[in-house]
Amino acid sequence: MAVNFADAVNAYNQAAGKAKTDLGKNDDPLGEDFASTLRGIATETLSTMQTAENKTILAAAGKADVTEVVTAMAEAEVTLQTVVAVRDKVVQAYQEILRMPI
Repeated sequence: MAVNFADAVNAYNQAAGKAKTDLGKNDDPLGEDFASTLRGIATETLSTMQTAENKTILAAAGKADVTEVVTAMAEAEVTLQTVVAVRDKVVQAYQEILRMPI
């Protein structure tokens, strides 16, 4: 499955924006540390995945609308693709650092 890099960046920026507004700790983006940003994004990602799982369970029980399930699953898929793309870039950057001569 190919991931469009531009879509991944846009999804990451949206997730980061949601995480920032959800955290509500600091209005200055430069004042928030990297760990807090990652924690917020991880929390938002986990929430999206859990929502999709819950909608799927409700659909299996016949208590959920099909469009809600499809929408939740699509959001979860995009979120997962974004997380994988970011992880791949982090691993790639780490490998580049390891290849640098001392």
